[in-house]
Amino acid sequence: MSNVPANAGSRWLVVGGWLSVAASLLHIGCIIGGPDWYRFFGAGEEMAQAAARGEWMPAIVTTGIAAILGIWAAFAFSGAGRITRLPLLRTGLIVISAIYLLRGLILIPLFLRRPELVDSFAIWSSLIVLAYGLAYAIGTWRAWPHLKP
Repeated sequence: MSNVPANAGSRWLVVGGWLSVAASLLHIGCIIGGPDWYRFFGAGEEMAQAAARGEWMPAIVTTGIAAILGIWAAFAFSGAGRITRLPLLRTGLIVISAIYLLRGLILIPLFLRRPELVDSFAIWSSLIVLAYGLAYAIGTWRAWPHLKP
């Protein structure tokens, strides 16, 4: 099925892939759940109010994010050898790892410059996304020799 063999990074990448699937489904849940879900998951009051008014933009943006997270899951599963090899697999996994890690670590400069913006949601969401990034980064690092074209 795949031309990427199971490897030392497979477990990490499978975990990262399922985390991305979960995040994608939560974004779809926000569309279905409406304004209260947008608020609970930190999308901001403007997005929640737009959803409450029945505007399309929150659903379009959230669908786009869910699609990207689904693509990221596919890259993780591909790197783990669970699905067929995707193009630019190494590059994709590095970029995905970097985005997750940077999003998780952005809390540090935010806390130093604007501590009033750091609340419990910001802390928890950053730690969660940091865990996603670590799963992708460790998996990519450990799988690296098996990911060459």
